[in-house]
Amino acid sequence: MADNLKAEPKKFFMSVRDVAFWIRSARTDAIFEKLRNQHGPQKAFDLLYTEKCDPFGSLQSHWRYQALKYERVISFLPKRTYRSALDVGCGLGPFTRRLSAYADQVLGVDFSGAAIEQARKLSTSQSHVRYEWADVYNLQQIDERFDLITVLDVLYYLSPSSEELLQSIASQMEGLLVPGGLLLLVNHYFFGIDAQSKETRRIHDSFLQGTDLQVVSEHRRPFFLASLFTSARPAR
Repeated sequence: MADNLKAEPKKFFMSVRDVAFWIRSARTDAIFEKLRNQHGPQKAFDLLYTEKCDPFGSLQSHWRYQALKYERVISFLPKRTYRSALDVGCGLGPFTRRLSAYADQVLGVDFSGAAIEQARKLSTSQSHVRYEWADVYNLQQIDERFDLITVLDVLYYLSPSSEELLQSIASQMEGLLVPGGLLLLVNHYFFGIDAQSKETRRIHDSFLQGTDLQVVSEHRRPFFLASLFTSARPAR
């Protein structure tokens, strides 16, 4: 395993070609919203991943933004090898596989069984990476503990995302951490005053309410906000 994490890259965050990435993402979100209203969130995600192999464009190497985003997110983590990492809302597993360079064991979980099936096929060469279906509303079903949990671009898909629900999810994630474990939360963040940025700010702030999580660092980059928390909960 690598002992050190990469320093944050200095490359420009996107190219003209990445405009297509944002257009694709917006279209996918609109399709998901329609499917969710018709079928509920779980079936909506399954239909997305069944009908389109890579609905969010997460595997497309010709787009610069997503690859640099993953590099920058990883650079926010303390430079060490992690014993066990959990990637919540892993989708097809692109970030899960990146984490595998810095952790002895990595578990990716997702609400979509179709996504999990594809992620397993894409990760057959990495024996220390595995994928399981999990309900983000009920993470207590995961009978393991982790020293790192990552949650990238997931929680704004919850609807309705009440304060009670967000605090419940934050508490459940805290319960999956070993004492002193780290939780990295990342969501879209644009100009601070737009609706999406305000929702992201609300989600991140909710993780400090009703938990023993403490902020280690916070990073605002184009176009996302990353908050790194640590668990101050004593060992049981």
